[in-house]
Parts: sequence; C-alpha cells; structure tokens
Amino acid sequence: MKHAEGHNTQHLNTCSHLISSQFNLEDMEMEGSDCAGSPLRNQMGESESEKQWRLYEAYNELHGLAQEFDTPFEAPAVLVVGHQTDGKSALVEALMGFQFNHVGGGTKTRRPITLHMKYDPLCEVPRCRLLSSDSPSASDPTLASAEEKSLPQIQAYIEAENMRLESDPCQFSTKEIIIKVEYKYCPNLTIIDTPGLIAPAPGLKNRALQSQARAVESLVRAKMQHKEFIILCLEDCSDWSNATTRRVVMQIDPELSRTVIVSTKLDTKIPQFARASDVEVFLSPPACTLDGFILGDSPFFTSVPSGRVGSGHDSVYRTNDEFKQAISLREVDDVASLEEKLGRSLSKQERSRIGVSKLRLFLEELLQKRYMDSIPSIIPLLEKEYRSTTRKLNEINRELSTLDEVKLKEKGRAFHDLFLTKLSLLLKGTVVAPPDKYGETLQDERNNGGAFVASDGIQFPHKLIPNAGMRLYGGAQYHRAMAEFRFVVGGIKCPPIMREEIVNACGVEDIHDGTNYSRTACVIAVAKARDTFEPFLHQLGGRLLHILKRLLPISVYLLQKDGEYLSGHEVFLRRVASAFNRFAETTERACHEKCMEDLISTTRYVTWSLHNKNRAGLRQFLDSFGGTEPSTVGGNPLSAGISHDSMLGSVGNEKQDSKPKGDVKLSHLASGTDSTTSVQTTETRLADLLDSTLWNRRLAPSSERLVYALVQQIFHGIKEYFLASAELKFNCFLLMPVVDKLPALLREDLESAFEDDLDSIFDITNLQHSLHLRKRDAEIELKRIKRLKEKFRQIHDQLCSHQLKSRPSMISTK
Repeated sequence: MKHAEGHNTQHLNTCSHLISSQFNLEDMEMEGSDCAGSPLRNQMGESESEKQWRLYEAYNELHGLAQEFDTPFEAPAVLVVGHQTDGKSALVEALMGFQFNHVGGGTKTRRPITLHMKYDPLCEVPRCRLLSSDSPSASDPTLASAEEKSLPQIQAYIEAENMRLESDPCQFSTKEIIIKVEYKYCPNLTIIDTPGLIAPAPGLKNRALQSQARAVESLVRAKMQHKEFIILCLEDCSDWSNATTRRVVMQIDPELSRTVIVSTKLDTKIPQFARASDVEVFLSPPACTLDGFILGDSPFFTSVPSGRVGSGHDSVYRTNDEFKQAISLREVDDVASLEEKLGRSLSKQERSRIGVSKLRLFLEELLQKRYMDSIPSIIPLLEKEYRSTTRKLNEINRELSTLDEVKLKEKGRAFHDLFLTKLSLLLKGTVVAPPDKYGETLQDERNNGGAFVASDGIQFPHKLIPNAGMRLYGGAQYHRAMAEFRFVVGGIKCPPIMREEIVNACGVEDIHDGTNYSRTACVIAVAKARDTFEPFLHQLGGRLLHILKRLLPISVYLLQKDGEYLSGHEVFLRRVASAFNRFAETTERACHEKCMEDLISTTRYVTWSLHNKNRAGLRQFLDSFGGTEPSTVGGNPLSAGISHDSMLGSVGNEKQDSKPKGDVKLSHLASGTDSTTSVQTTETRLADLLDSTLWNRRLAPSSERLVYALVQQIFHGIKEYFLASAELKFNCFLLMPVVDKLPALLREDLESAFEDDLDSIFDITNLQHSLHLRKRDAEIELKRIKRLKEKFRQIHDQLCSHQLKSRPSMISTK
C-alpha cells in the first residue's frame, strides 16, 4: 500500500507514541547533531533503558541461536545488498559511528558480517565482541560469552578471512562473522553486511570473474530468502531506470515490500544535474520507475565522507568523533547543495530522506516495530523448539545407554530387517515417499541412468512413452523402463543393406565358385542384428541398475520418516549401503553375461525354425520368382516384391508346411494351363532361376530381392527372440534376486562383520565421543532456548501491560 505525502513523519510519531515509555528512541538523531547524548535521551528512566536493552539482547541472542544451531525461527535484521564499490561497508560504518572494516576497491567482504549494535551512552569507545569458530568461546556459542576484541583486532581478523577465502577454491563463505558492538553513537540495530555483487564483462578471458559473480549472487540471494530480513538495497546511479542492484533484489522481493532503497554517494551526483527538473525527478522518482511499493515510500539519499580513521600519515580523521562530525557536516552540505540546485528550500518530507542520520532513525524505528510485532509469534516457536531439543537430548541419552555389544548387534539386525522391508515396499509400490523429491520423470531417468539410443544416435521421443512425464520410483519406475525397452526395440527395423555388402557376403565356397544367397542372407542378418541389439543390452542393464540403486536413498528416507533410522552409526550404514550397491552391480553383471550368451548364440547360427517362424509369406514371395521378372526395380528392392508386413502373416498358415514337397508349386500363375505345358514352363523358369542365382554372380534384381527378403525375415526373428529373452532374464536374474537372494547375502555380510570386529562396524569409541559432543551442544541449546523463552515472555507481558494502559493506535509501516 503506497504511503501518502509525509507519511514517514506520521509513522515515526505514531511508533514513538507506542513505545514512548518503554522503547523511546526517536530522538537519537536530530539534524546531524550529536543526538546520542541528547538531554531527552538522558532523561529516559534507567528501568525503561533496561527493558529496551533486554529486548535487543533477546533478539541478538535469538539471531545467534539461529545461526549456530540452525533453529527454525528468524530474528528481524537489516540486510545490506549492493554491488562492488556502491559504498556498502562505508555506509554500515557511518550507521555505526566508527570505522572497523576493510574498505576499498574490489572484493573486500567475502563473508557476511553480522553486527549486533546496541546504544550505550556510557560507552565512549566502541566495545566489540567477536564470535568466531576459532575463538575460545566457540564451544559455548552465546553472544554474551563472545571474546572481546579491539577495533584493530576486528579489522585484522576480517582482512585475514578475506585473504584466506581469496586463495580458497570457493572464494566466499556463507558462514557469518558475528560482532556485538556497544557504543554511544550506535543505533539499536542488527545489520548484516554482504559481499558486493559483481557485474563482470562477457568473454572467455573473464570466466574467473564470472564464476565469482555467480557465487556472490547465490550467497546474497540465499540471505534475502529470509522473510524477516529488511533488505537495504544500495544503488549508485543518477537515473532510477538503471536498476542494477534492484534487478537482483526483485527476484526475491518482487514488490519491494520489505526493501528500503538507498542512493549512495549523493555528494558526487549533485554536480551531475544540470537542471532543477532533473533533481526533482531524482529526489521523487515516479512510482512506476521503482516497480514496487518500497518501505518508506521513497528512496533515501546518503553521503559518507572519504578517509580513514587512524594515526598514520594517510589517515584523514584522528578519532571516530571526527569521523562522526564529518558525516554530520556532509549531511548539511548535501542539503545546501540540493536547495541551491532546486532554487528552493527542501520540504520536511524531502529532508527526512537525506542523510545517514535519517536513514538510521528510520531503520531503527522500523526494526523496533518488527521486533515488537514478532514477539507473540516467537514465544510459541521457542516453546516448540524447547520440546524438540528436549526430545533430542533424551534420544542422545538413550543412545549412550545402549552402547554395548549385545544391544548394538540387536539394533543392527533389526535395521537389516527394516531396510529389507522398505526395499520390498518400494518394489511392490507405495506413495509414502514424496515423488517431487525422489521421483524421476523419463527425461530425468534418461539423463541420470542413460537413454536407449539406436546405432544411428537417434532417441525415441520420450513424450510417446506412457507415463513419461510422471515422477516415478521403485517398481513403477522399473516397469516403465522395461516398457520403454520393449517399445523402442520392438519398433526397430532392419538397417539398410548396400549392394556392396551383398556381393562381399557372397564370397567363394570351398567346393564350387557358385553363389549361395541363403548363406549370404544369413551372414548379413546376423551381423546387422548383433550390431543393432548389443548396445541396447548394455543400455538396459545400466538403466535398471540406476533404478535399483535409487532404492537405497528412498529406503533411508522411509526409515527416517518412521523413526527407524540408526542416526549416528555412519560406519555401519555405509557398510550396508556398500553391500547393497555391490550386490546390485554384481547381479546386473551376471544377468548381462547371460543375456550376452543368448545374443551371441542367436547371432552365430541361424536356425530356420526359430528365425523363420512364418514361412507362408516368404513362400509366396519366393513363388513369385517363377513369374516374369519385374521390369522395374527401384531404389528400394522390396518395392518389387511384397512388403515386410505381408511377409508376417498369421502363424496359422504354417500348416501348409506339412504338404509334400512335390505338391508345392513354384508358381500359381500357370494354374490355367495343361499339366505338360505347366511342367515345361516350371522347368524353364527353374533353369532361369538357377542361372540368375547359382551360376551368375551378376547381382540381378531377383537375387537382390531374395537376399533382402531372407535378411528381413531372419532379422525379425532375432529381434523377437532377443526382446523376449532379455526381458525374461532381467526379470529373473536381476529383479528377483533382490527379493530372494539379497536378504540372505546382507545377513551373511552382517554376521561376518559382527564376528570380525564390532568396534570397526559401529565405531563405538568415536560414536561415544560424537554423542557426548551432541549432548553438550543440545544442553547448551536447551539452556539458551529456556533463557530466551523467559526473556521474551517477560517482554511480552510488559508490552501487553503497557498496551492495556495506553491503548495506542497502531499504523503499519507499509
């Protein structure tokens, strides 16, 4: 919902009224003055300050708890997002009131830096505590116990981390550097500074930078996914239509509903405007330009003076107080420059958007309201997490009490039986495992397990296979793969035959130099069949092995879902997984060898009763040789004879084979002539047939047609036999052993391992150490959750009591 003109001032006043007696912070910054020590601030009662600090302490600890223990709740925070050299780190330092970071050109932030800032009027020098993985307090990861560091030590640590990650293959890390800061100029904010986004140039020579850009964007996008974070989107541009950082932010927050837009380096942009109208558009961009309903109704504009704090010759400021004063003066100069360009005074609404102090006040008020709005929802989440952690601690104690040989063996045998039950359930069919996570479409299956590809390299369109778009697993996926194999192989036709292949296959017999076209056809058919079908055998084995191996992770999921998984026993579980995978690979290899034996025997020797089951169509074709030789034989030799389909008539026609050979005529075309003429004609045609086949090496059309017909018939017979044999053998020797042989083999492997060395299977020593560490972490987490639960409950009770007394009206920040 878009705000009306001047809404920000109204909102801040409303929030101030809401928290006037308990969280009164609205007077922190006043027109660039040193507001942290303002009289109004100092008049706030000590008890109210303590209440306010408890609120921020509770949320800071909540954020630390979520980071360290991966708990499901989020604490509101401000996430700073911008491109390199947009001035992210400089703006964060200006908001804090002191310098601490590694600032400069290029990538200076390679880990997110979380700053828990708390206002303390008595703290003249920034007091910082660092929570890092190598600090002594890392064993007890609470912000209260974090190690205190000086500003130079903090900066040295950040620089060392940047240098370490610069030489690391990953270049960046998602693990946050958490710093707790107390200072008289600090606002009460939690700010997360992220690595700067990179916009690399295209081209192969910039591949390294392009890879870095993808890594940074992935890290920043992951941080922006947290719904509780307010996104501080930095843009270093003079034209709002140039959405550099917004392009990334709007992929996560399309409406900019939780985004505050900040135009940095205002002091460098003001001189670029030639006309007052340009400044007007820049200060108040049209709503359509920003493509959303941003927090605060319009962008903020900030300038941070350059120069570092220090005692060196290149330092501009000697103290942080000088740095703070320079920020205030820069704010005043920016307002004066804008008014000079515009030729008028800035309105109150416009002034409320210019300067670091205005941004800090707005963010503090906004985060305050988020804190209070989140309190009611955080308490039940803490209650739920407390119960979950208590249950986890009880399970760890139970596991520690069962670390003896007898109980471990019982657990191993029970897991063996449960694992086999899940495997059997998956093969028989179940809907317990989610298909979107564990199912595979046919295209996924082809990508991961290999596709059925013919010798010409063409894949059958997956959309034509039944259930191709469904995400299947287990027995359903096995059945679909076998159906695709039948569909693809069953539709294969005999590869084209070249005339040169026929002539080369004729050769010379050992007793005469005539031609044997039946042998020629057999030689060609078995060679074509072997080359065509052998790749499919390898592809089927690889595909079914992939499907069987997928049963393992799905079974593990089902065990975890039912609470039957042996968590913590990784060595034992790896042994079970290794035994299962080894069994699947060995079984597939043995099944493949059996299928190869069948394929080799089928393509080594032609048995006419096997390869020529339907001789009726072929006999009709051969009888046509007794007729007149066709005058035209096109490029396709079969066009002169019968089609492939006509040769595959009903098997019932084979009863004609029982007729005596003398009763079979070569041609029925002479049926209307007398017997003498018929015999003479038949003998003449037989002589012509022998002359054109046996005694003549010139490849006549009739000879070519004869070879084609025989090859087609033999190839078709081999295909039918191969298809039926391969499917039967994979079902019998790959699928069935999972049901009837795997249980015994797994049990044998398990008992053998128990006899050898139980400690090597369950790794009892390391397991005890791991369980004790998990127990300690769970106890720490439980204590922190309990303490937080009490803190938030007290704050909630105080807030409810205050609301009952004052009953203020609440206006949303959106």
